[in-house]
Amino acid sequence: VDSLAQHSLIFTKAYANGCKSIHGMSSVLSGIPSFKDAFTSSPYPKQKIESLVSVLKSEGYDTSFFHGAPNGSMGFLGFSNILGIDHYYGKNEYNNDQDFDGYWGIWDEPFFQYFNKTLSQKKAPFMATLFSVSSHEPYVIPAKYEGKFPKGDVNIHQCIGYTDFALKQFFKSAKKEPWFSNTIFVLVGDHGNTIFYDDYKKEVNKNKVAMLIYKPNSKFVGEYKDYAQQIDLYPTILDMVGYDKPFRSWGRSLIGDKVVQPFVIRYSANLYQFMSGNYICTFDGNKVIGFYAKNDKDLKRNLITKRNAEMDLIELKCKAYLQDYMARVMDRKLGEHSR
Repeated sequence: VDSLAQHSLIFTKAYANGCKSIHGMSSVLSGIPSFKDAFTSSPYPKQKIESLVSVLKSEGYDTSFFHGAPNGSMGFLGFSNILGIDHYYGKNEYNNDQDFDGYWGIWDEPFFQYFNKTLSQKKAPFMATLFSVSSHEPYVIPAKYEGKFPKGDVNIHQCIGYTDFALKQFFKSAKKEPWFSNTIFVLVGDHGNTIFYDDYKKEVNKNKVAMLIYKPNSKFVGEYKDYAQQIDLYPTILDMVGYDKPFRSWGRSLIGDKVVQPFVIRYSANLYQFMSGNYICTFDGNKVIGFYAKNDKDLKRNLITKRNAEMDLIELKCKAYLQDYMARVMDRKLGEHSR
């Protein structure tokens, strides 16, 4: 990943819009964040949803989802069906239990190779999503690689080393395929991980994730230093493929949107948190209860008694966002374009 990042657009202030893996799927693929009540476990996901999947399908793309776990686990197959994904590739389709890790699914290295092989048999254009499994507890790696990857100072390190190695092997294979040079690759964490380092235990950093976009020979290379979030990937990818028709999105293009100011919306500590400009706004669903400087990661110094025009605007944006979100979800209008 470090070497790939040298040739990618990397987002150093990127956030997940939920706290579970299935929330990551709805945020990344359909631009729908999860708050106090997760969208995917609410009464509302079974409706027509305009998404990256439906838009690209309308442009003739084959769509697929890969997850090496037993089919149906973690809710991915069910949500894939709701989004209308053409093909689901799980442990059943992989069909070789010798590569099963005994816990989560097929080891990353062979499953990444299966991913490449399956894509290479498709007719372009295609859009595919892969959810990796090996960097999870109980933090084991294939026996043949014991001692190959640094164990570091926390138990996830060698698993990250293994998944990073698997990714390198995937890119080695994919580079040989005719589709490689015309493909956009997105790497993003499904949710935050706050158990290892103190900095990520700070309130505002709990949802931070790794995120990068790589396209061979792209002009989009470097560090994007402003706010970015999972729901921004849907409009960003459509921007990169040149899609210019209306579509529903609660995110913004990270390469082309000059109108909407960068922002992040998340739910944590029983509050909605809207981060934009110089401030972080906290909202309890009825009223705003706090404003904090953008660098106050633990939300320790409430500035609400020193309100200014920028704070007023952020409050307005937060309330408008949530009003539109709740109305569209509950009125089942997720298949309609934004006004």
